[in-house]
Amino acid sequence: MEAGQHGLVKARATLEGALYGTALYRVSLRGKRPEALAFGPVDPWPGDAVRGAALLKDVYGFAGATVTANGSPPWRPDGVSRRWLEAMHGFQWLRDLQALNSVDARAHGRRLTIDWIERSGDWDKLTWRADVLGRRLVSWLSYSGLLLAEADRASAEVILGSLSEQARHLGRVVTGGPDGSPRITAIKGLIYAALCLPGDDARVTHGLRLLEPELERQILADGSHVARSPAVQLAVFCDLVELRALLAAARKPACETLRRAIDRMAPLLRFFRHGDGGLALFNGSNEQDPELIDRALALGEAVGKAPTSAPHGGFERLLAQRTLVIADVGAPTALSAAHAHGGTLSFEMSIDGQRMIVNCGAHSGGDDVWRDAMRATAAHSTAAVDDHNMLERLDDGSLGRGPKRVISKRLEDGGNIWVDATHDGYRDIFGMTHRRRLYLTADGDNLRGEDILSGGDRVARFTIRFHLHPDVKASLTADGAGALLQLANGEGWRMRTGGAALVIADSVYLGRAGEVSRTEQIVLSGQLKGGATTIKWALSKFPAKK
Repeated sequence: MEAGQHGLVKARATLEGALYGTALYRVSLRGKRPEALAFGPVDPWPGDAVRGAALLKDVYGFAGATVTANGSPPWRPDGVSRRWLEAMHGFQWLRDLQALNSVDARAHGRRLTIDWIERSGDWDKLTWRADVLGRRLVSWLSYSGLLLAEADRASAEVILGSLSEQARHLGRVVTGGPDGSPRITAIKGLIYAALCLPGDDARVTHGLRLLEPELERQILADGSHVARSPAVQLAVFCDLVELRALLAAARKPACETLRRAIDRMAPLLRFFRHGDGGLALFNGSNEQDPELIDRALALGEAVGKAPTSAPHGGFERLLAQRTLVIADVGAPTALSAAHAHGGTLSFEMSIDGQRMIVNCGAHSGGDDVWRDAMRATAAHSTAAVDDHNMLERLDDGSLGRGPKRVISKRLEDGGNIWVDATHDGYRDIFGMTHRRRLYLTADGDNLRGEDILSGGDRVARFTIRFHLHPDVKASLTADGAGALLQLANGEGWRMRTGGAALVIADSVYLGRAGEVSRTEQIVLSGQLKGGATTIKWALSKFPAKK
């Protein structure tokens, strides 16, 4: 985002705050209060009874932080992150209370909802932001049975009245919130409200008309979401299949653009899965729950297989027998800025569902230090120059210097697979390009790599990292020039290298949301030479086949 555009956004936000926070605007949201819902949707995603039981005890755990309340719901506790507040005010935790299937859980959900209306029902720039509001409307409507079935008349009127007011506001601001996937979430909320609140049929058509150009803009031709994040791929896919299911249940036609988007996204969701069913860790992603991914794909009813390449999203998938390699060969864009990590040309590798080479993952909480560390180039299995981050993030959240041009080629012959990719992320600082060649043999027992750092005349050092999954044990070979890797099932792999010093160092793994695990990394390092420096390495099953 350019400085002038950023200034306009800030000015608009200031003006909107001055308007939406007034008593006069709140009056403008009032209208005829519905006596009942026209339609009650069903949430297709299961809740967690353990989390629900914690909520009953006033323990609220979101985005890596836990808050224990003393009888009064913590709508704005001190010291929590923006993500925590988004989760709390998004009300998706209602599904966890529903999982308990008890009178106490339903009563607790109603009390929290009424309390929110009384204490947080006035406009706020975060909790009434379009995507947070859309998520809250979907949650309240999907769990209307929990909120309304056993409610007294006064409570039901308050909840229905608030639903109506929030829906009116969302109709006015639905495209004014954050760009990208949050906008799809906001439009989804608008369509839910239009279907479920009586007399809003015209708004269903309006919502679908808003959705179509967003899908055309955000879902690329190969099915990738423009954010280039497996986690966002899953989240948007879930939003879309849930929305299509709602339209079908309400006997409303879904637009063709929605159907096509689901059909294109499903193969790319499969593309990003390792053999354990979880997602690869690129651009702000965690592994996610394999059962949730299975459920989403089943609901999506899309049968397309995972492709070998995602040329528009910028990823390659190398699969040979039991060995899978997923590589990032794309450049970040303005629409991927919120999720972009400095990991261009990084890769992950798994064997029979056992992860071996990984990226470090993403921090789901509000600690800026951890979040920035996970975004750094050093947290990815790729090359760095003088440990500089290849991708610069500006104070306003937009991207500065970094890879602008990434070229990738793929060749297959007799089951052997080559990928050759180059990025210019170090051109502005060092005048260098990084080229990585990967070669996976047809039997899946050998992955050979070559990293070439070219150009520039500054004295600098290179560092190439191979982060290991916590289940992998690493040790140096007897001569100290290589490393032996042992998977959880006892299978052994060996790394050899030429043109670099090899050490085993400490690392961390944040692949499972909310967890920080100690692990190790193999680090290749050395002095860059003038012109071009080539570092060769190989990973092979040990002992190798005879």
